[in-house]
Amino acid sequence: MTGADKSKLEKTVEQAARKYSVDPALVKSVVQTESSFNPRTVSAAGAMGLMQLMPGTAASLDVTDPLDPAQNVDGGVRYLKQMLNLYDGNVSLALAAYNAGPGAVDRAGDIPDYRETKNYIQK
Repeated sequence: MTGADKSKLEKTVEQAARKYSVDPALVKSVVQTESSFNPRTVSAAGAMGLMQLMPGTAASLDVTDPLDPAQNVDGGVRYLKQMLNLYDGNVSLALAAYNAGPGAVDRAGDIPDYRETKNYIQK
């Protein structure tokens, strides 16, 4: 990826963050952690794109092409905003829910005791 490509992706991230009133630095951190700004990334579990949306999550957000950077980021930021709202702005719980799912956070009553999720929040 060229510097110009990353700059374009960062602008896409910043626009979506402003649109949904989410801290752009937080969104950039999620994108960096999820995909290292690679819009074509697909995980072994099937998560796709910059913000690593699972197929069901993408569908629930009306993201028809999760590998399209603009759609992926728009959907991912909307989902992150939903998690922030669900957990009253608690960024750690919202990130845990983004990573492990809100059900895992609700069952734990806190950040789930998953190494991956704890590492994710630290990043």
